[in-house]
Amino acid sequence: MRILLVDESEERTALLRDALVSAGHEVTASLSSPIELLRTVEALLPDVIVIDTESPTRDVLEHVVMVSQSSPRPIVMFASDAGGAAIRDAVRAGVSAYVVDGLDSSRVNSIVEVACARFEEFQRVKIELAEANLKLSDRKLVERAKGLLMQSRGLSEDEAYHALRKLAMSKKVRLGEVAQQVIESAELLGKG
Repeated sequence: MRILLVDESEERTALLRDALVSAGHEVTASLSSPIELLRTVEALLPDVIVIDTESPTRDVLEHVVMVSQSSPRPIVMFASDAGGAAIRDAVRAGVSAYVVDGLDSSRVNSIVEVACARFEEFQRVKIELAEANLKLSDRKLVERAKGLLMQSRGLSEDEAYHALRKLAMSKKVRLGEVAQQVIESAELLGKG
């Protein structure tokens, strides 16, 4: 895996780099500050980001959030701060694995692997949730559009649904998109 390191301590960076390289990973770059994190991630496209810090500061977490939103990938954070608030803040920001006092070179590879697995699972659940929300939204739109067609054209519920479905198929778009168009047209004509 291609790994980007962020650590203000050159000594710890060397330890982490050695552990990762000996585990067969490629360290693409090392940053001493998170200021260039997003730009570096977009330029180098690492598979994983490893951050080593005493305690995740607001600055570090803000940069993690920016990466998580625009270019999501597994993030491992080694920290000395075992406080519950620090852990929760880091996880909310997008950290996949938060390891306290665990900079043991023999464990680094397995920690990275666990972070990747957790990240992939989180991404899968996120996609499923987005798809479920879209289906629910489409269903609500279809019900409303059916009601408008039933009212304006005197159709039964089944006829209204088939009319929407036929239009969606002929336009090669989702049923929810056609329903949205019907609703917008009705609102434009003052019938919605």
